[in-house]
Amino acid sequence: MNDAVIVDAVRTPIGKRNGGLSGIHPVDLSAHVLRALTERNDLDPSTVDDVLWGCVSQVGEQAGGVGRYAVLAAGWPESVTGVTVDRACGSSQQSLHFAAAGIISGHYDIAVAGGVESMSRVPIGSARSATQFGKPFGPLVRKRYNGVEFNQGVGAEMIAENFGLTRTQLDQHALDSHERAGAAIDSGAFESQISPVKTTAEDGTVSMVDTDEGVRRGSTLERLAALPTPFKDDGRITAANSSQISDGAAALLVTSSELAARRGWKPIARVHTVALAGVDPITMATGPIPATAKVLERSGLSLSDIGAFEINEAFASVTLAWMQATGADYAKLNPLGGAMALGHPLGGSGARLTTTLVHHMRDNGIRYGLQSMCEAGGQANAMILELI
Repeated sequence: MNDAVIVDAVRTPIGKRNGGLSGIHPVDLSAHVLRALTERNDLDPSTVDDVLWGCVSQVGEQAGGVGRYAVLAAGWPESVTGVTVDRACGSSQQSLHFAAAGIISGHYDIAVAGGVESMSRVPIGSARSATQFGKPFGPLVRKRYNGVEFNQGVGAEMIAENFGLTRTQLDQHALDSHERAGAAIDSGAFESQISPVKTTAEDGTVSMVDTDEGVRRGSTLERLAALPTPFKDDGRITAANSSQISDGAAALLVTSSELAARRGWKPIARVHTVALAGVDPITMATGPIPATAKVLERSGLSLSDIGAFEINEAFASVTLAWMQATGADYAKLNPLGGAMALGHPLGGSGARLTTTLVHHMRDNGIRYGLQSMCEAGGQANAMILELI
């Protein structure tokens, strides 16, 4: 039976809302990382069996099959197919799971997994706000949960309370995320994974976006303590200890070890084990806790075998609750910063986390890495990668 290996992983810098990438159509942003894969790996795009592309707000510029249009925008042959995947924030991690399954089963020889979100151009919640076509969930779901509206911010507040996490702990976690991300930028840790994006302003000025824009340096607990708590009076969740609204895309080249050897490619990591978990959709963001337990049990590995964790920082309460429940080493959790500092371009975040993780594993000789993401509706993906 085939294995599934990641030959390369590349991403755009992550742009702030209305920042350096906001002028680029999400299809073109996707095409940028597809072209980067071909250039970095001498990849003949006609040999790609499928492009599996995560995107959450599939409306407007991100509607109609952004994965297929990304293929066309990249100049790849029309024979190359593309499909768009939606598992909320885990969409592009799910794309990688599907790609790996296709390789292992023999249905694919070469696949590209990844995703995109331009939250500047297609605001968060756009698809759900198109209420002229009806509301999501449906009456039976609303009845099951007594009419409670699913709100991730409110859920994050509930998690903080249930796990006894203080406002200071959450804010310190946010500060740590920014400090780690800043240190990663300063050390050049992201350079091998980022494909800079050239932009042209309305006045014709050309510039290059080559650095993640969301990292803030030099803040303090005192400054963060002054921020409002929008989801609950005297709450604990603020803009600072939540993920940022962002623009970005990432892509991964996936094949088997045998085919990689024939092509002369040196893979970075093997997709060792994947798992899914479902939880209460009201608090929803606790999903990575059972997903982590499930993927470890399925893999035959223990927490101590894992050298790095990428757990999406949707909110500080999510990652701190996960750490409390699992007993993981804080130093190994998002060691290069997470979504509170780098940003969270919804449909692209899963692939971004994988990209950061596999490069960090290679740069530091880490054998096993674990990634997990909470997802709207009360789900989570988890995955263990093994360095090759």
